[in-house]
Amino acid sequence: MAYKKTEQYDEKITSGLMRSYKESIGLLGEDPEREGLLRTPERMARAMQYMTQGYGLNAHAIINSAKFHEPVSEMIVVKDIEVYSMCEHHMLPFFGKAHIAYIPNGWITGLSKMARVVDVYARRLQVQERLTVEIMNAIKETLDPLGVAVVIEAKHLCMMMRGVQKQNSVTTTSAFDGEFQKNSTRSEFLKLITARLS
Repeated sequence: MAYKKTEQYDEKITSGLMRSYKESIGLLGEDPEREGLLRTPERMARAMQYMTQGYGLNAHAIINSAKFHEPVSEMIVVKDIEVYSMCEHHMLPFFGKAHIAYIPNGWITGLSKMARVVDVYARRLQVQERLTVEIMNAIKETLDPLGVAVVIEAKHLCMMMRGVQKQNSVTTTSAFDGEFQKNSTRSEFLKLITARLS
């Protein structure tokens, strides 16, 4: 299956979402016919489709689109990958950074594919815990590396804007497989993602 980046909207889905959003705006006490809100349901419908486009993407196809045989076995780290996702509990954003490492076992992939894999799963209704594991599993299943590590640090607007309203809280999740289950390898990875190289 080839990977092709597209940005398109399903008009049937757009129309259905527009009706729902228009009704929601009214239920919240606003006038959906007010000038500033006339096109808001359409904008929301398109934005929501964009922010959940991961459902239509295949992480394995993305990795396989740039998969190369290389006899290397040193750790490959891609850190500070921007993450934007939607909490499935309150439909509010959470955002932060992902750090990914793998140790090849005969195969590597293009570095940008790591960031694209993050987007495949982040652009869905998510919880950070599951997102972390899904990214790890996609790399593991496609490249069959000696080990994979994923760490995500994120701020959640559902904690910042509502509920406990703690603006400075950061949630960190991690998933380790293979060689990264060893303390020495995991420690090397964690040192690399926290180091600030000049």
